[in-house]
Amino acid sequence: MGPTTPATVVRQGRRRANGALESEVLAALQRAGAPLTPREVQATLPGELTYSTVVTILSRLHGKDVLTRTPRGRAYAYAPVADEAGLAARRMHKVLDTLPDREAVLVRFVDGLTAADELLLRQVLSGRVFP
Repeated sequence: MGPTTPATVVRQGRRRANGALESEVLAALQRAGAPLTPREVQATLPGELTYSTVVTILSRLHGKDVLTRTPRGRAYAYAPVADEAGLAARRMHKVLDTLPDREAVLVRFVDGLTAADELLLRQVLSGRVFP
């Protein structure tokens, strides 16, 4: 097997992109419902991720403002800043913040909604539905 590139990690004979690993780590933290240290995260994940790989992934997620961290002993304990829906909403806001024509993006987004999703969005905006 060849050397591992920075964008991938070999796990049980398969290459996994860092984005997939980040998703797995984030899902493990969300399932835990409490802050976890890198060693605790490593123990919850299937496969053979090294401790240093888990620390790197947690550090990257923290750098993206997806996780908070608090000192626990000689390590940090990490927790998601929001639930899955909240994280999706944060990603949507970041996309809007990076584009110059917010109106065009929002119009195209709404144009692509199903009738049911459009109705739900109208109800949310009118205050009839509270998430």
